[in-house]
Amino acid sequence: MRQYLKNIVEINDNSKSRVFAYFIQALIFLSIIAFSYETVPDLEPSTRKLLRIIEIFCVIVFTIEYLLRIYVSDKKHKFIFSFFGIIDFLAILPFYLSLGVDLRSLRALRFLRLFRILKLIRYNKAIKHFSKAISLAKEEILLFLIVTLILIYFSAVGIYYFENEAQPENFSSIFDSLWWAIITLTTVGYGDVYPITVGGKVFTFFILMIGLGIVAIPTGIISSALTKSVDKKDVE
Repeated sequence: MRQYLKNIVEINDNSKSRVFAYFIQALIFLSIIAFSYETVPDLEPSTRKLLRIIEIFCVIVFTIEYLLRIYVSDKKHKFIFSFFGIIDFLAILPFYLSLGVDLRSLRALRFLRLFRILKLIRYNKAIKHFSKAISLAKEEILLFLIVTLILIYFSAVGIYYFENEAQPENFSSIFDSLWWAIITLTTVGYGDVYPITVGGKVFTFFILMIGLGIVAIPTGIISSALTKSVDKKDVE
């Protein structure tokens, strides 16, 4: 019985497994559409009731799927704390936490329902390649994130000392200067906070140059990792 369910629940090259996968994917899309439609103001009570029924049905199926995946898993603890295990758990958690409470009043719980879209990663080969690429390049990405955080802090400190006296409201502290550092290093440049001193403008020029590299580097790292992931699959 366990092996029979495993052949259905896990992604295998058989008709029952494909039907199950398509069914779960359809429910994921249905729940996301329902989740989005709930935000429409002034919905009729009958519409809200229908959306609630859809939510209950999806959660029941997702719960059964989650329990089945635990049951058929050879290493149950490993699955529970794996990426997909956590995503499957977060997909149903908001519903059970909101029992007896109006979910509309719990915005944080409603947001957690968005994790359901990540369940699609399990069924999409292209996204699987991307997740494998992230895994292959995790050390490089971690190093890049650490360097980026250091540069953001350095930029915030630098602009604070250049602009604090000239603009005490916009650059009142290093923490306030972090907003400028982030939008400048990411080259977004909203323009709501900008330097007016000569030193601040020169400093900003160099930070913008560094920011161009910050945007480009992750693309190169992930592209390289994707190529390795595809080549590894071809070899296998």
